[in-house]
Amino acid sequence: MADNPKVKEHLNSLAESDYLFTCPIVRGEILFGIVRLPAGKRQRDLKQKANELFAEVPCDPIPENVGDAYAQIKVAAQQRGTPLDECDLWIAATALALDAILVTSDSDYQRIARVGLRLENWAN
Repeated sequence: MADNPKVKEHLNSLAESDYLFTCPIVRGEILFGIVRLPAGKRQRDLKQKANELFAEVPCDPIPENVGDAYAQIKVAAQQRGTPLDECDLWIAATALALDAILVTSDSDYQRIARVGLRLENWAN
């Protein structure tokens, strides 16, 4: 949602064969952040930006096998004593189950990378 030139550069460099998508959990997280803002210009601007993003990037349904990956990740995190936010767990499970690269600047996902989650930070 931030206007980061490095992210835009990365988006522009994607090959035609690359498939960029989001999932309903990420969509929900973005919309939650917007809805909880006080009504006003900032909220309107972010809502428009989100709508533009959702128009460009498809929101794919979550396949059934994501539940299997979620269970494995959650147990592993609990065993290490490093529980994660539920939404983060589902987002990571989605990427892992689909063998997709999770693009994020959230360092919490580094704790999940040990189970095979592939991460990229396009903001750096």
